[in-house]
Amino acid sequence: MSNIQSGTGATNVVPGKLNAQFNFRFSSELDFDALKVRVMDILDKHNLRYDIEWTYNGLPFLTRPGELVDAIVDAVQSTVNITPELSTSGGTSDGRFIAKMGTQVVELGPINATIHQINECVDAESLNHLSTIYTRILENLFTNVEQNTP
Repeated sequence: MSNIQSGTGATNVVPGKLNAQFNFRFSSELDFDALKVRVMDILDKHNLRYDIEWTYNGLPFLTRPGELVDAIVDAVQSTVNITPELSTSGGTSDGRFIAKMGTQVVELGPINATIHQINECVDAESLNHLSTIYTRILENLFTNVEQNTP
């Protein structure tokens, strides 16, 4: 739930209605229509009167295995000795616009425990590592192209 509003601000008045705003993050295992049905079933179960306006910013996606994923995994392992976790747990991604075209989409960046918070920051050393990782990714991809070119 991202926003909830009710009442007049007075402490002795029972609110006549409540406005709630949700931001659902769902996987590719659940479609948008099924999510809507689930929410309305819950509201109906409790005999609530409600009006809902449904919008979505993007559908979830999964990236198929392939050259890009392999190049990135190798680059991270060889640079910082970490095996990357292939995960969809990042939240809403601009990759949703590219994924619709059927290409691989991978997001890679610094660990950011303060993302979207006041005083958002990253460890400066992680930026140096990223520069090396990105260079290694390009080397891996170009090496693969050269090896597969007659």
